[in-house]
Amino acid sequence: MGEGELELIQRALHGDVDAWGEIVRRYKDAVFGIALGILGNPADAEDAAHDAFIRAYEGLHTFHLEKRFSTWIFAVTANVCKNKLRRERLFAPLKYISKLTKGGDPAQQLAHEERTRTIREAIEQLKPAYKMPLVLRYYADLDYKEIAEALGLPEGTVKTRLHRAKAELKRILEQKGVAYHA
Repeated sequence: MGEGELELIQRALHGDVDAWGEIVRRYKDAVFGIALGILGNPADAEDAAHDAFIRAYEGLHTFHLEKRFSTWIFAVTANVCKNKLRRERLFAPLKYISKLTKGGDPAQQLAHEERTRTIREAIEQLKPAYKMPLVLRYYADLDYKEIAEALGLPEGTVKTRLHRAKAELKRILEQKGVAYHA
């Protein structure tokens, strides 16, 4: 846990809304990013992030203090998104935020934007069951065990889904004539 995080959680458990506000401030970007990655729509992601923090606050007493808070809040976020997808039957594209460098060669930036767009289109074609672990692995940088905890799946299932997601992504990109490196 981050410095002072355990203290903040304990204070929040005792009703300190300022402590909870600090936790939200620390995790809001990551939670929004995960929700955006799963849902693909900024407005839906914002709603899901808001709902995830409400659900997390209401369920904070279920958090085990010896675990990583980030894994727990990401699990809450993934579940909120999963419920939203299920409820609304949305299978929105996974949207990764492109981190273009400022300045640089316009031709290289254009090529990077084109590759990013092509990859997004390929990821849109993945099943939602493959998108979620992919977002948690490559956006949130969680390990297999943390993804398994976040999604409530066995670790072996997470590994299988990530393997299948990468194989399917490779197949789609090769069909588009794009070189793929896993």
